[in-house]
Amino acid sequence: MDGVDRLTPADIRWRLGSAHARVPSTPTTCPLASLHHGRQEWRQQCTELEALLALGERLGLSQGLPYAHPWSAGADFLTLLALYVRTYRPACIVECGSGLSSLILARCCALNGHGRVWSLEHLPACAAHTRAWLGRYGLGAFATVLDAPLVPQRLGGKSFPWYALEGLSDLPAIDLLVVDGPPAGTGRLARYPALPLLYARLAPRCAVFLDDADRPDEQAVIERWRAEYPDLGQVRLTTGRGCALFARALTPHPGGLAL
Repeated sequence: MDGVDRLTPADIRWRLGSAHARVPSTPTTCPLASLHHGRQEWRQQCTELEALLALGERLGLSQGLPYAHPWSAGADFLTLLALYVRTYRPACIVECGSGLSSLILARCCALNGHGRVWSLEHLPACAAHTRAWLGRYGLGAFATVLDAPLVPQRLGGKSFPWYALEGLSDLPAIDLLVVDGPPAGTGRLARYPALPLLYARLAPRCAVFLDDADRPDEQAVIERWRAEYPDLGQVRLTTGRGCALFARALTPHPGGLAL
């Protein structure tokens, strides 16, 4: 897919080493404010790449990562998902949107020797790209990327463009639901339908992770979910883009979260 970097540890180290060289040391054609913003952005990208490198190495993903800035989930959010899967060992994982997160989740299932990921993807090119990366790491037995075009879904008298769900018809109860799609540009409250459409299929003990929880649209989604599903406890987790965790019957793991 265009715009996707195939990052290996060597690539990331090169980028970290050369990052500051790409930002002018003195303001030439850009104002000082723009220069300062550029330096801040590079520092953030350096931190992000370092965290991705660390996560990939800990999970044994040494053949590169399908990273597409800024579309890929943040390294901190991916680390939360990896910690959760490695600790609580969910059997059935459903993911809204595919990409780097699909690879991370599938790899954690493989390390567990247990579990499978079903990723809903509305863009055929992205679905094919994610499948190729899963195949590259031999993770096809632990993840399925479903072609799920956005179709009108009627909820509360309103229509939302959301994933077609035919591919999930034979799934067992969902232990982990990861909501990182559809993109915000597809419509207002783009991620709201996830719970109304899948709540009845959640397992008695389950968790729902919502990415980008600091955005106004996602904050509105959180408030609606809290009001409509009071049996799901909700906490905010600190990540660069914000993360909300909804869970039911989830007790602290005696050994704590660990990869």
